[in-house]
Amino acid sequence: MKLVIDHNSSIPLYLQVEELLRKLIAMPEYQNGKMLPNEVEMANELGISRNTLRQATNKLVYEGLLFRKKGVGTIVTRPVDSKAKNWMSFTQEMGSKGIQVVNYDINLTWVNPSKRVAEFFGVSENSKVLRMERLRGSKDGTFVYFVSYFHPRTGLTGTEDFSRPLYEILQNDYAVIAKLSKEEITAVAADRILAKKLNMKTGEPILRRKRFVFDPGRRPIEFNLGYYRSDSIVYTVESERE
Repeated sequence: MKLVIDHNSSIPLYLQVEELLRKLIAMPEYQNGKMLPNEVEMANELGISRNTLRQATNKLVYEGLLFRKKGVGTIVTRPVDSKAKNWMSFTQEMGSKGIQVVNYDINLTWVNPSKRVAEFFGVSENSKVLRMERLRGSKDGTFVYFVSYFHPRTGLTGTEDFSRPLYEILQNDYAVIAKLSKEEITAVAADRILAKKLNMKTGEPILRRKRFVFDPGRRPIEFNLGYYRSDSIVYTVESERE
């Protein structure tokens, strides 16, 4: 991969380098343990100072994507014990319950975000974000409808193979690690559209879950809404008093 940045761009050099490094470390050879190029050589190739390069590298080290060993070099972190690795995708979660997930419909569009989504991402309501709708269930029928919005920073184009687990795509293809999830769960009545999608009657109860997903640097990645048939899911919360 040729290392190039635009010195005439209005985007600060360190931000350009940060995005370049994200693309670089997503490549298979770096995922498999290859050292990043030497700092001096990389700075010279990009025509920047070592301080600028280090500013970008430090950000990825802070996020847990890179590991720098003094006297050796910098490599991609292998998140063996990270929460991201132990965080089950919907497909994995259903698999643990013996349910084989069926994708009944998927629709991807670029849209202007709502005020709530724009505020969460910290972008303008006039910007474009990727929206993904997925109707999912088991062989017996649909039971959940997901609507996800993704921060443009993730790099998703909408042409990806979303039969693969979402967070696997983000991590392996774009070096974006989903580490933290915050959720809000409420009971609502199914409107006409949701009732039709989930094979219910209008007004019947459904479980709505809002999920806010962040990377290791606590930057927003995904704003997700999940609508579940109330007879299809049980949420279990285990707490331990200290």
